[in-house]
Amino acid sequence: MKSSAKNIKLTSVDDLFSTEESRADGNREKVVEIPLTELFPFKDHPFKVIDNEEMVETAESVKKYGILVPAIARPRDEGGYELIAGHRRKRACELAELETMPVIVRNIDDDEAIIIMVDSNLQRESILPSERAFAFKMKLEAIKRQGARTDLTSSQLGTKLPRADEIIAEQVGSSRNQIQRYIRLTHLIPEILSMVDEKKIAFNPAVELSYLKKEEQTDLLEAMDMEQATPSLSQAQRLKKFSNEGKLTINVMSAIMSEEKKGDLDKVTLTGDTLKKYFPKSYTPKQMQDTIIKLLEGWHKKRTREQER
Repeated sequence: MKSSAKNIKLTSVDDLFSTEESRADGNREKVVEIPLTELFPFKDHPFKVIDNEEMVETAESVKKYGILVPAIARPRDEGGYELIAGHRRKRACELAELETMPVIVRNIDDDEAIIIMVDSNLQRESILPSERAFAFKMKLEAIKRQGARTDLTSSQLGTKLPRADEIIAEQVGSSRNQIQRYIRLTHLIPEILSMVDEKKIAFNPAVELSYLKKEEQTDLLEAMDMEQATPSLSQAQRLKKFSNEGKLTINVMSAIMSEEKKGDLDKVTLTGDTLKKYFPKSYTPKQMQDTIIKLLEGWHKKRTREQER
């Protein structure tokens, strides 16, 4: 039998190492300049991109120095790239009239993308309650889905995995209860949630209102408009109680909203515009306050003397 050794083709050392090098290079992350027109927003992105003063300043910085931290994106099946982190940077590039921006392209699944997207935005200083609420909800669901995979659990070893909300709480330096309270805000109708963002309704009352049915929240909007008032914590708790009992009507809402709040009964507010017309323009708020106290003391002494006569 003839030897078949002469038919075997051996890979040269150069070809072998160039192939391994090219494979390693292909797996290595690179920063790529991608046209803005090929970058698309993340699906259900919970963080708002607003053309405010801060955005204008960012655009000016981009004009002067460029993008210092690359965005992160992943390829889309339909073409282009889905932004994971860098939505505000992209908008700043648009305002700075740039055509491209530096991007790190990663091939990652939906849950990994959600976690990166949320974590990169939670580092910002100013985050609206609605943004935090939907971000926590998205990340919570992503972590739960990851935990449901057998290759990501340690059930075979008999160890207990931490709850998803415990993981998030530890990462952001909060409590599991507070994470769940933020997620409750996602049950508010958009109009009431906007009032929370605008600080017209405080966080704690908003959590209580989130337990109202959608139609009850719509009626509450009308009651708040009629009474020109927003619920305190105790009022929100009573609204929730009536809802649980099936007794929350718009008349009940109006009756509760028309109550004078204890804080309003004890508080007297004098605005600067009201006071300024009585004082020289050079007076500071402290000088105005001292003068008012002296006048009140004089008025009180005079009134006391009159009552003693």
